[in-house]
Order: sequence, then C-alpha cells, then structure tokens
Amino acid sequence: MTATYDLILTGGTVVNHDGQGVRDVGVRDGRIAAIGDLAQASAGKTIDCRGLHVLPGVIDSQVHFREPGLEHKEDLETGSRAAVLGGVTAVFEMPNTNPLTSTEAALADKVGRATGRMHCDFAFWVGGTRENAKDVGELERLPGAAGIKVFMGSSTGDLLVEDDEGVASILRNTRRRAAFHSEDEFRLRERLGERVPGDPSSHPIWRDEIAALQCTERLVRIARSARARIHVLHISTAEEITFLEGQKDVATCEATPHHLTMSADDYAKLGTLLQMNPPVRDQRHREGVWHGISQGVVDVLGSDHAPHTLEEKQKTYPSSPSGMTGVQTLVPIMLDHVNAGRLTLERFVDLSSHGPNRIFGIARKGRIAAGYDADFTIVDMKRSETITNAQQGSKAGWTPYDGKKVTGWPVGTIARGNRIMWDGEIVTKGQGRPVEFSEALPR
Repeated sequence: MTATYDLILTGGTVVNHDGQGVRDVGVRDGRIAAIGDLAQASAGKTIDCRGLHVLPGVIDSQVHFREPGLEHKEDLETGSRAAVLGGVTAVFEMPNTNPLTSTEAALADKVGRATGRMHCDFAFWVGGTRENAKDVGELERLPGAAGIKVFMGSSTGDLLVEDDEGVASILRNTRRRAAFHSEDEFRLRERLGERVPGDPSSHPIWRDEIAALQCTERLVRIARSARARIHVLHISTAEEITFLEGQKDVATCEATPHHLTMSADDYAKLGTLLQMNPPVRDQRHREGVWHGISQGVVDVLGSDHAPHTLEEKQKTYPSSPSGMTGVQTLVPIMLDHVNAGRLTLERFVDLSSHGPNRIFGIARKGRIAAGYDADFTIVDMKRSETITNAQQGSKAGWTPYDGKKVTGWPVGTIARGNRIMWDGEIVTKGQGRPVEFSEALPR
C-alpha cells in the first residue's frame, strides 16, 4: 500500500542526528512521520527543497516582545512576524513587561494573547522575585511557562533580585532550569560614574567584565548550595567561558549573535544602536565567546531581541535604553559565520535546535525525527543577501546589521507542518501554540 502524507519535503539536504544527507521528509498530523526516500509515497502537498538545507526548526530562547505594556516598541504579533521571516519556529519570551510576568494570571494572559495570533510557537519566562519565591515551583510548571528568569543586574523593567539570599530563596524552590541575567548589581551601582555622557563606548567600561564574572561566580555558588540547575544568558566575557567550563554539571549558558559578530570598535559607527546589557565588548572577549562555541561550553544561541524605537535609541547616552532587534537576523548572521568557517552547520543546529531541546526539556521539538513536531527552518546556504532595515518585520523597524552582506539565508519556515513563511512572504496567518516541556506535561 502506498504511504500517504499531508506534506512531503522532497530532495532537500536534511541536517539532523544522522549528519547531513539528501532525504525526503513526510509529515502527517503536524508531526514528522517518515525520513528517507519517499518517491513512491503520495501527499496532499509537496515542497521541492532541492538545493536547500532542511534544518530542525530554530528555537530562539531569549526574546523580548514587549506585550503587554510597551506595545509601541513591539507586540506578540510583530515580534513573531520578525521571527518567522528569519526562519525561527519557536520563541521563549521574557517577563519584563508591564505588568511583569510574575504571577499565574499574568502568564495566562500572555498565553491567551499569543495563542492563534503569534506566527510561531511560544513559551514565556516567568520572572522570579522575592515575593513569588515560594511559588516558583508551581509557576514553572504552568502551561506555556519556559521556566523562571531572574535579573541579578538591572536592565529594562523592574525585575531585580541582586542579593545572594534573594536568589537562593528562588533557587531552593525551582525544579526546572532557571535562567539568569548575570551582572553584579552592587558593582554596577558603584561604577555609575564610569558612564561618560554622550559616549556609548563607555557602556562596557561601566558594566565591565568583572561585574559579569563576579556575578556568575556568585550564581554558581548559590546554585550548588541550593542543588539547582541554572542557565546563564548572553555570555559576554572570555573569563566567564573559562569559569563555566568547570561548572557544566550545574550550569548551561547562551551566546548571542551580537556578542559573536560585533566588538567595541563598532560603537564608533553604531553608537547607541549597539548599546546592550551586558555590553558588546572588545575583540578579546568576542574571541573568548567563540572559544566557548568551539569547545562546546556554549549550549544555545539566543538573539536577546530587545527592541526600542529609533527615537528612544537616539537619545543621548546614558539616557538611551539598552537593547536591539535580533530575532530576524539570528539565522542569516550565524549562517554567514558557518560559510566563513567559524562553525559547522551541524554545530549551528546543535546550538539553535538540539541545545534548547536538551537543556530545557522541550517536548517534541528541536530534532528532525519521527514523532517530533514538523518544525523546519529551510535555508539556502549559497544565497547572498544584504540585511536592511526595510526587511525587518519588527515594529521597531531597524537592525544594527543594516547594510551587512551575508551568505546563507532562510527561505522557508514551517511550523507543525504548516508553511508559515516562504521566500520573504508570510503565507499563513498566525497559528502559534504553547511549547510543551517534559517536566511540565499535563497529568
């Protein structure tokens, strides 16, 4: 009997646990049903992927989509539009909205806003606070929760738990892996005078590498005492990579495309558009983070997509806010690095799909394997394009990579068997659903 599928991807180079190879992929009921030679099978729809690479759907586990409360910068629809235009099939969104995502009601509100409206699948980090520390073990298991996120250094919004006991009170109650913005708030306060008005290149001098390393060392010590698992976001220093190499039993970590691509030299051109927390630093630190990629210390990539309007970003430093767009450019920037020989395509897949699946315990996402959700990022590794502000789906409408030529481009985004984006056009309305996690599956 001839096998029948809802969709077959034909002739693409599939990149999965077997390595790379030309294979067909059959999809039935939104999940992968077969991988191999499906020339004799039939399907309701067929997509010709000859000359293209079929990757597991890219998962961006750190984005800020600003809804509710800051929708003039971004919202769940526009942020997810940017995601799928960039080949991203699922995102984990951050809790520093208004109101903060720190209660069951606030999380449920976000899930309700996102379901069937966002273009990609989603989960939401729940902010860990002193007030909800006793409840985080329940909050992290709610539908749509990515886990608990804690800010140990001040950034956009009002979430801040800077002291050891405050952090410990949260970690003593977590069971899943908790994520951290790791900059030492006490040192940041002491060094406020290092900021030079009108000079954003003083940003990494103020928020220096000691503030990052000191906080990460404290965080690991607290996590060990609490017997908790932690995830250190947006690693920006060579010293943190060296330190975390010895802490892999308890700590995972993330790198961002901007910390891998830019350096302090770029403040001269980009000014406050480059301003981020933690900062883009000098080339020594960029090479240190690349060392973490090559040695396997870095577990995942995240864009830290954190949009502000151009008007806000163009304020005089330090009145200018920290943050830049990034979810739409994560894939093309990193594919350009693949083509330049800085990492393999398999390592990119490990960082953007397998890694999130592994460390966050995602159910049925992150691999091209039978039984998994039919999420695919389809890329043309030979296609050269110039990134422009005009391409951006984000409401912010700008990118720090405006004018940058890259080789390697996302041409298709498929989520649960639905073709969402093809060749720069969104072809299906929003159908986003909550990501599920093995440690929080409904009973």
